[in-house]
Amino acid sequence: MPDFMGLMKQAAQLQSKMQALQAELGTLEVEGTAGGGMVSVRLSAKGDLKGVKIDDSLFKPEEKEILEDLLVAAHADARRKAEAVMQDKMKALTGGMPLPPGLSLG
Repeated sequence: MPDFMGLMKQAAQLQSKMQALQAELGTLEVEGTAGGGMVSVRLSAKGDLKGVKIDDSLFKPEEKEILEDLLVAAHADARRKAEAVMQDKMKALTGGMPLPPGLSLG
């Protein structure tokens, strides 16, 4: 018979570590860029938008559509990076083991 108290202790430790990881992910930031760096977007590792930088040359009426596309591309780049950071942190937390169903960082 498995050590039930030991399992409960491990579950409590994992929950505590996950809460700490959630807090850390809120403070870690990644930057996505597009247009050769003309547009950059900063996100927290949890995906919260923290900032946007736009090169002055894009502030022309005829460049509006390009700017909109670059913002979307920079956000997508930052989002991919944020997801990679989250996955790396989860692997470190769980030792590479998958989380049980229904348990997530979200």
